[in-house]
Amino acid sequence: MQELNSLKSVVLKWVSLKKQLDDLKTIIDLTENQPPDPSLEKEFNDGLKKLASGLSILEIESKLSGPNDGLNAIISIHAGAGGTEACDWAEMLLRMYMRWTENRNFQTQIIDLLPGDGAGIKSVTFIIKGLHAYGLLRGEIGVHRLVRISPFDANKRRHTSFASCDIIPEIEETLEIKIDESDLRVDTYRASGHGGQHLQKTDSAVRITHIPSGIVVQCQNERSQYKNKVMAMKVLKAKLYELEQEKLRSQIEKHYSEKGTIAWGSQIRSYVFMPYQMVKDHRTGAEVGDIQRVMDGDIDVFIEKYLEKTP
Repeated sequence: MQELNSLKSVVLKWVSLKKQLDDLKTIIDLTENQPPDPSLEKEFNDGLKKLASGLSILEIESKLSGPNDGLNAIISIHAGAGGTEACDWAEMLLRMYMRWTENRNFQTQIIDLLPGDGAGIKSVTFIIKGLHAYGLLRGEIGVHRLVRISPFDANKRRHTSFASCDIIPEIEETLEIKIDESDLRVDTYRASGHGGQHLQKTDSAVRITHIPSGIVVQCQNERSQYKNKVMAMKVLKAKLYELEQEKLRSQIEKHYSEKGTIAWGSQIRSYVFMPYQMVKDHRTGAEVGDIQRVMDGDIDVFIEKYLEKTP
């Protein structure tokens, strides 16, 4: 059902863009050989911007092919050193990602929030739920740097603040363990030890070997071979489940090792409010002069440039 919903989401986006394009063509047909109509001109320009934005989003999503890119994203933001100023910057980043989420019609769920002493937040962890949320945001991992005239400084001095952002995929915890009978080798043998006359005279004990993983389980405590086999299969499924969980943990550990250490001085992006206005990504060189637009959630240019540079 999850795969079906994901595919439906992609198709519906294309259907919506096709409808927007048809509407623009209709406006063109209405204005042919007609005197200029300011209202139709405005409607056409607004529709064109919306269509371009939608196409840009689909183009970005077409570059996502990682095993976890389609999953939800778990984001943690932590204020750096700097007291109230840093806490305020962490809250500004939270608002930026929330606005980005709203623009894409994704859902958010805050699961942990620690307020700052005076203003802002010391840390927050939240989930962004939507198709390709992790794939789109994985490039946001790192230190974000703010330069501005602090509203908390009575002398109106310029301050530099830092906040770190960490993002991991929301891995599904409910794993369905499927076991192929051809992958099993079932051996029966006579139970040993105390257990009565029946247990010692029949091959009621069961040993099951899962050939692909090499896991071996056995049971001999039940009075019948059937019951021993049922119990052994339960143990095997539990062991295979734990093996899958270990794979998931390894994926998360790989994520942390690849993103490197988050340390001051290694910022991925700078947001400069003063003495000039500019947001610059230090990894891709992407720059945006309209800083308010970025703080209102328009970070797609940075996402797209990052995806172009990374596999």
